[in-house]
Amino acid sequence: MKLTNQPHYYGLISILLHWGMAITIVGLFCFGLWMTSLGYYDPWYQQAPSIHKSIGILLAGVWVFRVFWKFANTKPLPLPTHSNIEKKIAQIAHVILYVLMACIMVSGYLISTADERAIEVFGWFEIPATLTGIENQEDIAGEFHFYLALTLISLASAHALAAIKHHLIDKDNTLRRMTSLMSFTHQDKRKNKDHSKRKQQ
Repeated sequence: MKLTNQPHYYGLISILLHWGMAITIVGLFCFGLWMTSLGYYDPWYQQAPSIHKSIGILLAGVWVFRVFWKFANTKPLPLPTHSNIEKKIAQIAHVILYVLMACIMVSGYLISTADERAIEVFGWFEIPATLTGIENQEDIAGEFHFYLALTLISLASAHALAAIKHHLIDKDNTLRRMTSLMSFTHQDKRKNKDHSKRKQQ
């Protein structure tokens, strides 16, 4: 398994970014829902939002690196079992996922800095409050943050179901090549070559 992407499978860095961000986003979503149930006198009332913000800021940094890595790397070839409509839907879905993540991070920043205080990240460093003074900023950004997160989780769930469908029904390597369990099988390489030859004919 190489660090960079290859024509027939994803590299280790892309795989770690994909699964690491996926697990973190789901965790932050569940953590955020739990935070809304906390009462004022709950011992986690102050601490939980601080943890949520800190992880969110670090995730934003990882998002920026992932976008850079995406454009700096070779994109693996689509599998021959993928129809043209599946390829187009996947492309659109990926763009929407990245945009949703960016919008969620911006809205989270607006919530956290509405009181004009910087965001402290685990006591390591601070992110200054630069966008403040918007009327009802915390409430408006909070509404956007929640519904954008809900949309992201819904779309990511559909994305996961599509990958499972390819794995269990189509029996191709869509899911397997986004893990470190395998490279690309010789059989699928042969299918790709045959598919390319048919297109040239």
